[in-house]
Amino acid sequence: MTIQEAGRALRSRQVSSVELTQRCLDQIAKQNPRLNAFITVTGESAVAHAQQLDRELAAGVDRGPLHGIPIAHKDLIWTKGVRTTSGSKLFADFVPDADAPIVRKLADAGAVMLGKTGLHELAYGVTSDNPHFGAVRNPRDPARSPGGSSGGSAAAVATEMAFMATGTDTGGSIRIPAAFCGVAGLKPTYGLVDRAGIQPLGFSLDHIGPIARTVADVRTSFEAMASGVPRKPAPASLKDLRIGLPENFYFTRVAPDVCDAVRKAAAVAEQLGARVIPVEVPDVDALNAAGRVILLAEASALYAPYLHRREDFGPDVLSLLDQGRLVPAIDYVNAQRIRKMLADDFHALFKTIDCLFTPATATTAPLIGQKEVEIDGEMQDSRLANTRLVRGINVLGFPALAIPCGESGGLPIGLQIVGRPLEENLLLAMGEGLEK
Repeated sequence: MTIQEAGRALRSRQVSSVELTQRCLDQIAKQNPRLNAFITVTGESAVAHAQQLDRELAAGVDRGPLHGIPIAHKDLIWTKGVRTTSGSKLFADFVPDADAPIVRKLADAGAVMLGKTGLHELAYGVTSDNPHFGAVRNPRDPARSPGGSSGGSAAAVATEMAFMATGTDTGGSIRIPAAFCGVAGLKPTYGLVDRAGIQPLGFSLDHIGPIARTVADVRTSFEAMASGVPRKPAPASLKDLRIGLPENFYFTRVAPDVCDAVRKAAAVAEQLGARVIPVEVPDVDALNAAGRVILLAEASALYAPYLHRREDFGPDVLSLLDQGRLVPAIDYVNAQRIRKMLADDFHALFKTIDCLFTPATATTAPLIGQKEVEIDGEMQDSRLANTRLVRGINVLGFPALAIPCGESGGLPIGLQIVGRPLEENLLLAMGEGLEK
């Protein structure tokens, strides 16, 4: 059931918010022992909130499309009175005394919070293989990674444990889990959705957005998250929208079945009236290199006060934080200069196109603990292979949508659609067109 279907059923009195909430809680009880998608479940308060929302709807008070819809929050987003661990021993017992603005906004829109979803430690990684709270597992194959860092959110949504879940994205952490779990995820324009009350990682790279089962559900959730923020309107149709299909970078060192699926998605968009234009993208390798330097420095600056507690970090995160301490200030400054120059180049590219189609990840979901993946007979580092197509978009701050566009061996393949700043509505319209 989608958010739209649930909304219609609620308003026709075919179902209540309490029933929807209980269905999700039952699914959590069934699936979470297998998948470890939730760190904390707030069943009692969820049912109580759903009862209140049912009373409101019966009295004619309708808060909008999310009224009575059960959702989950990634466990680095502050929730009043509910522990917010950030997947870390540092914050394992932290209980905020206030909600993050995004939590308040979604609650005001009528959403029911079911609990807090698992993630990679401190959101600093793409596997969600957490040394403190256990590995989150992929719903399609529990031996495989759900992606990260928002792996719990994607796994929860894919298995109907929640209708929507919030995610954060510093270098692909919404889009990679969406791709690996076969759901939709939106990384909005940088700064569009309020990041206050969310544990930071990279101050100039962090984004927050929704993960849901359909693009229409992503749109509904995003509208609530970004309400009151001016954005460009949706196009009247997909006819004559210009899709850039890269001839360089984005289809190299990518599994052939992934490439085929993305090209087929572009062909479907052409059938819907869009125009596909071959393009040369600016230097994404340089953009990624700048992004890695920026994140290493910003994350290490943030966690410097905690690094004397070395035993409280997992080995992969500790290694990255140690590396960040070795980044010279001159390298950080130069990375920011390169960022500005390449952003100008991408803005110039987007004068000739309306959106860019790329794979979201180079492969389908790898096995948990798998360090290397084979692509075209060559072994590649799994983490680098599955961040290289998404990291640069965080550096640019452009919006990007990940949606399923096929399968290989029973595992989902993700399409990434990138747009100009504040043109989320165009991306969502394109995604909805392809989805239908």
